[in-house]
Amino acid sequence: MSLGQTKAITDICLLVEDIDRTIDFYTQKLGYRIRRRAEGFVDFHSERVTLAAWELDHINRHCGVSNVRSPKQAYKACVAMELESAGEVDRLYAELSDKGVPFVGPPGDYVWNARCAYFHDPDGTLWELYAWTGAGPGDYHDTQG
Repeated sequence: MSLGQTKAITDICLLVEDIDRTIDFYTQKLGYRIRRRAEGFVDFHSERVTLAAWELDHINRHCGVSNVRSPKQAYKACVAMELESAGEVDRLYAELSDKGVPFVGPPGDYVWNARCAYFHDPDGTLWELYAWTGAGPGDYHDTQG
């Protein structure tokens, strides 16, 4: 069996420029609680998948991973959270906007049968808050593929 069919994704680690700035954003604006903290690294309490952040210069120094920064607005990944309802998307948009979270725009209804709102963290990681609407993913997505 292949890796993707036998193992679950357990951690998402965001590569960041400034770990203290990242901690402030994720704790103060999004409400995450720190689980572990080390030099250049943090992970947060989260349901099902561990959310972590690793400072680019630290991972470069210890593992040889490139620390080249992406240009602003050059999104390479999107972290998504499925919510219970379109109303919850709107509620969280309002709540997080009031805390200064930078959204791309207001929530919208999209052709893939979801209401979505998009924001980014201080390092440009794109986040999606979404809830299925109408028929949900079944009549737009190939669910057999």
